[in-house]
Amino acid sequence: MNTLINRISIDPKVCGGKPCIKGTRIWVSLILDFLAEGVSETEILADYPQLQPEDIRACIAYAAEIARERIVPVSVKPAA
Repeated sequence: MNTLINRISIDPKVCGGKPCIKGTRIWVSLILDFLAEGVSETEILADYPQLQPEDIRACIAYAAEIARERIVPVSVKPAA
């Protein structure tokens, strides 16, 4: 997983310090939003030809690491 996360960079001079795919200005959150909306990896790669499949997996790996480190409040639906 560390190899994948190495594909992500955070630079205060690039995109205000938001996590980006290294060597681009493409935010990790943008790729994650696309995936959450159901956009396929194939569609993302077609729209952003500078990306590799590993870049998309790196975004997911980065999100998984963040999820282990932080708690994001979500509503819990009571059992029926």
